[in-house]
Amino acid sequence: MLDHLRLRLQHHRPWRLRTRGREAGVLVALTDCADPEVILTLRSPYLSTHSGEISFPGGKRDPDDIDLLATAMREAEEEIALSPGHVDIIGSLGQVVSKHHLQVTPWVGVIAPELPLAANPEEIAEIYRVPLSFLLEPGNRRMDRLEFAGQTRFVPAWPWQGEVIWGLTAYILSELLNVGFDADIPMRPRPEHLESSRD
Repeated sequence: MLDHLRLRLQHHRPWRLRTRGREAGVLVALTDCADPEVILTLRSPYLSTHSGEISFPGGKRDPDDIDLLATAMREAEEEIALSPGHVDIIGSLGQVVSKHHLQVTPWVGVIAPELPLAANPEEIAEIYRVPLSFLLEPGNRRMDRLEFAGQTRFVPAWPWQGEVIWGLTAYILSELLNVGFDADIPMRPRPEHLESSRD
């Protein structure tokens, strides 16, 4: 399953924003097993931004980060004790802009399923391992209505253990599932993609 994804990502041309702003990197970590799982985190309710949301390990670029992959790997180690040496990076997905105007680059990596992960309690309340088979099953997904900039949009979301995978995280997951596994999840262009295409 992951071999197929690896091949697809090699030929995928992810969206890149034409403008430069504040940057962030996130890690889409997948376990290398028959039914791969994606590693997601529930952010602490005490954080100043994105508190209580399900997200990928990741965060803002530091001046010392040589690139956004380094950002994603550093943040993953800080948040869930995932050492960079245990991650096999197989590609990236399209850049997106968060609600706090960070330009986010997602990196897809593969890890061993038995790898122990530990949540940093200052940032992470819970670590989730969500099977790709669950995300690929259409009956587990819903389309939420969202009003944005005077327009109505329908965006994918997945209920999970009393929480909801939604927003930017759901959008990134949808691209992963569509590119890698032909999931055919409806994805309208994001506003930053429309604006960038007009430059």
